[in-house]
Amino acid sequence: MSEKVLPKTLPGFMELLPNEQILFNEMKEKIQKTYEKFGFLPLNTPIIESAEVLLAKAGGETEKQIYRFKKGDNDLALRFDLTVPLAKYVTEYYPNLTFPFRRYQIGKVYRGEKAQRGRYREFYQCDIDIIGENELSLINDAEIPSIIYSTFRELGFDDFTISINNRKILNGLFEYLELKDKSVDILRIIDKIDKIGKENVIKEIQDLGVEQAKTDTIMNFISITGNVEETINSLRGLNIDNELFNLGVNELEEVAKNINLFGVPTENYRIDLTIARGLDYYTGTVYETFLNQYRQLGSVCSGGRYDNLSDYYTDRKMPGVGISIGLSRLFFQLTDNKIIEAGNRSISKVMIASMVDDFSKSIEIATVLRENGINTQVYTDKAKIKNQFKYANRLNIPYVIVIGEDEIKNNVVSLKNMESGEQETLTLVDAINVIKNN
Repeated sequence: MSEKVLPKTLPGFMELLPNEQILFNEMKEKIQKTYEKFGFLPLNTPIIESAEVLLAKAGGETEKQIYRFKKGDNDLALRFDLTVPLAKYVTEYYPNLTFPFRRYQIGKVYRGEKAQRGRYREFYQCDIDIIGENELSLINDAEIPSIIYSTFRELGFDDFTISINNRKILNGLFEYLELKDKSVDILRIIDKIDKIGKENVIKEIQDLGVEQAKTDTIMNFISITGNVEETINSLRGLNIDNELFNLGVNELEEVAKNINLFGVPTENYRIDLTIARGLDYYTGTVYETFLNQYRQLGSVCSGGRYDNLSDYYTDRKMPGVGISIGLSRLFFQLTDNKIIEAGNRSISKVMIASMVDDFSKSIEIATVLRENGINTQVYTDKAKIKNQFKYANRLNIPYVIVIGEDEIKNNVVSLKNMESGEQETLTLVDAINVIKNN
């Protein structure tokens, strides 16, 4: 007898129980429907790409994390995000696309980073991007928060904040302070302010050799608070004589003004000058989204504006703006913190239990129920009715239709409400109405 192999899932890969998977699928479907509500077109790019294509924009830690392998003479890699495949796609199919090109993609990506609790090597991302041809109106930057707002409302959240900033403001500030060569390091330090606190941020900036006066200017800048109008006025009040800085302030003001037009309540978005994501990628507006009661989860949706999506594949200028929701990580965080619970979830609305050996009537009734849009399963093992009810209860199926000799003879069904325990004899038409209306 051969030795058995121990079944185990690789670290960093998510597997869910059926009730959890149902909840995960519900979240994914709500995100997809919201994206489609805003006119985004579906896209599904291959998981495996040519390594040459996929690695064109990669470097540093990203390249180390990529799953790469040979198959015959082909050098292949698993996609590590959905943005690089989008860049390849719009370049390859450019003549067939209409710009601005609005696409969404929900799919798995792969990163060979160290597996940690809640951080996966295989995970779902839910992306939207709007790609322009040569130029892209800032109105699109203002629409993105309305999509974030609608998505998280659909997911059942009310108390969240969409934080916005503009990378031009940050980059212009560093140009003005003659700290451009240290900007990436300073931005990384600023990005940690929630974790390490203001005093440690000051210390780490000064450890880079930044003089006191310039450190004070940086800290005064990131300490600006207030509503949108107050923040814009405070930024202008700094009297920063830099063209890029002032362009960023003007863009931020225009985006914020138009966010209001898209119907996002003022309590659900704010300007946050500490947002410094996408250090080498984003060039304009940037977004981070936080659940206010669960700030420890970090950003649950992020993104921003970039100058040129496809510069590694074509000379055409294709500016864009987009966001991404890391669904696998978000789902883990929400369930692990008991913010949402899978509970007892069922796909089937009704189960048909047979008290006779001939299943033909049960199958016939199941077909009619499905034709009426009711998810139905037939219990096909021979078992006592008590055990069939137990099975339905374990799957949390709300209704059971019982078929016995009397029901077949009188052309009726016995419908049992599994929650209340009530059971009544009805015509199939009446049973369908009861099931559909509850």
